Amino acid sequence: MNIIHKPVITEKMTSQSDKFHRYGFYVDRRANKLEIKQAVEKTYNVTVTNVRTLNTPGKVKRRTTRSRAMEGRVGKFKKAVVTLKDSDTIDFYSAI
Repeated sequence: MNIIHKPVITEKMTSQSDKFHRYGFYVDRRANKLEIKQAVEKTYNVTVTNVRTLNTPGKVKRRTTRSRAMEGRVGKFKKAVVTLKDSDTIDFYSAI
């Protein structure tokens, strides 16, 4: 099971990483906090002090076109916000 899908790179998460050493990740919906902590520590070589998770339900989205109204669904996902030790940082752009 691949636990970490991808990092959350938004303005809010970038400001949180600068001030509070918090980083966000989209993770597998079946993963628990201990598995997420171990995966982040192994992947990025850092020390994790806290893990917070949130499950987001899928939503129905509608839009109107010229011919008809279209309806679709956005998938559900799980997000984890990981707090690191003060001396640790993660550079997502180093591999580019």
